[in-house]
Amino acid sequence: MSTVQKARRLFAATLLFAFGGWAGAQGPTPTAPAQAPAAAAGTQKAVFAGGCFWCVESDFDKVDGVLSTTSGYTGGNTPNPTYEQVSGKHTGHAEAVEIVFDPKKVSYEKLVEHFWRTIDPTTKDRQFCDGGSPYRTAIFAQDAAQLRIAQASKVALDKAKPFKEPIVTEVLMGGPFYAAEDYHQDYYKKNPVRYNYYRLSCGRDARLKELWGSQAASH
Repeated sequence: MSTVQKARRLFAATLLFAFGGWAGAQGPTPTAPAQAPAAAAGTQKAVFAGGCFWCVESDFDKVDGVLSTTSGYTGGNTPNPTYEQVSGKHTGHAEAVEIVFDPKKVSYEKLVEHFWRTIDPTTKDRQFCDGGSPYRTAIFAQDAAQLRIAQASKVALDKAKPFKEPIVTEVLMGGPFYAAEDYHQDYYKKNPVRYNYYRLSCGRDARLKELWGSQAASH
């Protein structure tokens, strides 16, 4: 069992007595993938891996111009993977979020800038309490223009970052994106108490504040 499975199940079990039921990390239909919304005319897509996709969804849903977020898996070789396969490190995939956005309201460059300040870009194959390659950070560009923007942003950030550690986040062309099971979608909305307990216990926001100071994205 992976670190994230142990952590999420431990947090859910801790709250089980107080709140009853276990509709959180286990989910009612673990083999049913959600359907990612198609990008309408005039919109664009971005894909970011920032550790726990519950948290990445929450962080980007707050951005004006973001129309939808979908938790899923990308960066590996197994088609249509399950959460158990990905978290078991059998697929090469990372947890990631596909974002549909309106470029008239928010640019891809701004989304990349926001992404940096929602992650710890100094740790390889880990984000906060979640360890292993599925929790690596990465920017999966959807075309050559996005790749150039993301690469330039990483170079600029490396010169201006408020911490000493090197940036290890990957910037690469994206491949197929597979939507995660339905119970993972909008988890922070469906299970706010469990989600907030997980996020706090995982130390995500404390580490972001330590790294980025006032630049850290607000939660």
